[in-house]
Amino acid sequence: MSELRAQLREWREAVDKRVPPWWSRALVGLLLVIGIVLPFPFSSSSAFMNATIIALAYAVMSLGLNIVVGFAGLLDLGYVAFYALGAYSLGWFGSGFFFKAHIHALVSPVASTLPGIHLNFILILVGAALICAAAGIVIGLPTLRLRGDYIAIVTLAFGEIIADVAVNGQSVHVGGGMTLTAGNLGISAVDSPYFPGIGSFNLLNLRPWYWLIFAILLVVLFVNLRLRDSRLGRAWVALREDEVAAVSMGIPLVKTKLLAYAIGAAFGGMSGAFFGTYYTVVNAGQFQFGFSIFILAMVIIGGLGSIWGAVVGGLALGYINNYLIPVVLNDIPAKLGFHFQLTTVEFGIFGFLLVIMMVLRPQGLIPERRRRLELTAEIAPPDAQLAEAPGTPGGGT
Repeated sequence: MSELRAQLREWREAVDKRVPPWWSRALVGLLLVIGIVLPFPFSSSSAFMNATIIALAYAVMSLGLNIVVGFAGLLDLGYVAFYALGAYSLGWFGSGFFFKAHIHALVSPVASTLPGIHLNFILILVGAALICAAAGIVIGLPTLRLRGDYIAIVTLAFGEIIADVAVNGQSVHVGGGMTLTAGNLGISAVDSPYFPGIGSFNLLNLRPWYWLIFAILLVVLFVNLRLRDSRLGRAWVALREDEVAAVSMGIPLVKTKLLAYAIGAAFGGMSGAFFGTYYTVVNAGQFQFGFSIFILAMVIIGGLGSIWGAVVGGLALGYINNYLIPVVLNDIPAKLGFHFQLTTVEFGIFGFLLVIMMVLRPQGLIPERRRRLELTAEIAPPDAQLAEAPGTPGGGT
């Protein structure tokens, strides 16, 4: 086994020597071009385009949770709360739900005549990020003195609290006969994104929706890359590896942890706001505990702490959940003589995939360099933090 690992290491070193130094930038440019032109070969309302839009929104959430779990090492089982707050931000500020108010800003001519609060989608996106960042700080405060499983319990409780508020919020009156949420009835008739010169989006043409969420993903991805190589990103990794040693070296524990929660929550809120307008309804039934586990599975499958792994994990599970199982493979059991559809056992399929990943590739699809070295026993865990410097080839993805 040791000889095999040595051969693999030599092969990697040989590949690194042959690859030109500009290959990574060329690859990013190629992926960017592919992402821009991807909708054109498909019809504007195809099932594949719908699955791609949802998968990209999942990737944004995966990048947000990766900051909390992957970078800072803080287990978060209540991430669905930020999805809920982001979606409700869209419902509050992009519909007639608060019908007593008459506030309009940069919306379509039709929406400007309707009662309620109607803001441009970009303003709602910023508002959702700020609301969720504040909520992330609130959830982070009780966990400052906790570690491990205790953090998971607190975040799980926070997610359940938000879910219960979403269901029972119709009993909370905010004045003038208006309530905080609409419960299981949901906030319907929310505004579609509108941009001057482009017009309002509609679900008969999914291409503008795709380019919008693709642009959001690029912004979130850029912020993640800059944060990873910043002083704050190195502080997160230091706390993840050894909290006591990091604090003794002068890293501010409270500020660093709260920033991880706030930034990760902000990205989840942005994706939640997009889902709110894309699904055209904000319903309390959307915010179940299982969604937090689903997003966490994306981060784990992609590779904890890996930015590109979080993107790949989000895209992979998004396509499997919304295209591969329900569209491509759903009728296979019936063709084989079984009396069920594949969608009825989709959770079993996800569990099987997780087990296979943990057995065959525990470091994830695109692992962070440090974690890959630890799990393949190429370097001892205490020495792994010396094996990578941000910006080096193959490091800190």
